[in-house]
Amino acid sequence: MALLGVPLSKIAKESGNSDLLINTVALGAVTAVLGGNLTILNNLIAEEFGSKGEEVVKVNVSAAEQGFKHITENYKKNLRAFLSPSDSVSNFVPYMAVDGNESVALGAISAGLQFAAIYPMSPVSNILAVLAENQEKFGYIYKQPEDELSAINMSIGASYAGARSMTATSGGGFCLMTEGYGLAGMTETPLVIIEGMRPGPATGLPTWSDQGDLQMILNAHQGDFPRIVLAAGDAKEAFELTMQAFNLADKYQTPVVLIIDKNICENSQSFPLYDFAGYKVDRGRFSTEKVENYKRYELTADGISQRTVPGAGNFFVANSDEHDEEGYSTEDPEIRIKMMEKRMNKLKVCKKEDMQKPQLYGPENADVTIVSWGSNKGTILQALKELENVNYVHINWLSPFPSEALSEMLSKSKYILNVECNYTGQMAKLIRENTQIKIDENFLKYDGRQIFPEEIIDAVNKIRSKK
Repeated sequence: MALLGVPLSKIAKESGNSDLLINTVALGAVTAVLGGNLTILNNLIAEEFGSKGEEVVKVNVSAAEQGFKHITENYKKNLRAFLSPSDSVSNFVPYMAVDGNESVALGAISAGLQFAAIYPMSPVSNILAVLAENQEKFGYIYKQPEDELSAINMSIGASYAGARSMTATSGGGFCLMTEGYGLAGMTETPLVIIEGMRPGPATGLPTWSDQGDLQMILNAHQGDFPRIVLAAGDAKEAFELTMQAFNLADKYQTPVVLIIDKNICENSQSFPLYDFAGYKVDRGRFSTEKVENYKRYELTADGISQRTVPGAGNFFVANSDEHDEEGYSTEDPEIRIKMMEKRMNKLKVCKKEDMQKPQLYGPENADVTIVSWGSNKGTILQALKELENVNYVHINWLSPFPSEALSEMLSKSKYILNVECNYTGQMAKLIRENTQIKIDENFLKYDGRQIFPEEIIDAVNKIRSKK
């Protein structure tokens, strides 16, 4: 460890005769210590202070350069490497600091969002803040309704009218959305729901994190209907899965829920700039033209019928009762069976065509396999750096569930450790339900705090001590 002295006040006064420049001098010095590029820093300063005039930019650039120069000239032997102002920036990879809420909003906008109705509730409130601020720029509509019931029903109505729509809430708000959740399933209306997890029950710990909503999302509402449920492991996954959720909702004409726990929602992480250009919008079987002998709920081999919009001349009843192919209510048992199988068959098709396998980190064969989901990803990956012969299976898809792929991965492990932030081990139960694999050991944390790498390492070491 070396102490690098920098006369901040002296350099600030020499650069612009003001102590206000001390922070900029320090920024230049820190950039040199971290091996940063002065040219890039100067560009950022010009961007930040450009609106304040050329002279302000000039003195701040000078201050940063002098702070940078003081370090590189006086402490060069203490630095591993540094880049001079003349060094090329051709290999520079720009990073951004972004949290899960911002990533969801960016993903929705990139996916062609047209309507969003969100009632504020931690930890997802910043999604609505980003969407509200940018609606005129990107041409979608954001509405803040009076409650979560209105939020989901407005979003369903917008989707019925043909718009790509979404809503977002936390566990308590989702409870209020349950009836609308089932309505979207029965009427086969595309809908994206973002569910930010925090500790319950009731108000619980509203500013902390948890993973206790999994079973609720998978089983909410009476009766069976197809639901696609995804879970992000970090902000980048939240961005990518949000975009995917819109295509899945349109293709399979059913609600898609993306679960993100509070640790992802509100914690910033640094990532290379997201890929906004590689996404292709897929509206599925969707017609804005008149179709002869139109049947909204036509029985098809894959369960997916052609959607339409009001005004196209295609008439049907959007009916929450059981219905026939045109939407008329019926209690006929044979029609009920056909319609139920039609709807549920979409999950089978989704599992075959779109469902992604769990991600495997570490060696393919290991003594101990850690299985987990959500924000535990970063902690576990950090712990893996200190562990030998241990791998990690990260699960993104919760419904439909990747039973076969997960079974194959776990069958190669001698010992399985499930890690999650809830009291009952909800992921372990889901794995047992879908694969018949019994988890050997659970590490469960439910105090609202994040899991730390040391805790993972300790849990693995305890397993090994039992052998």
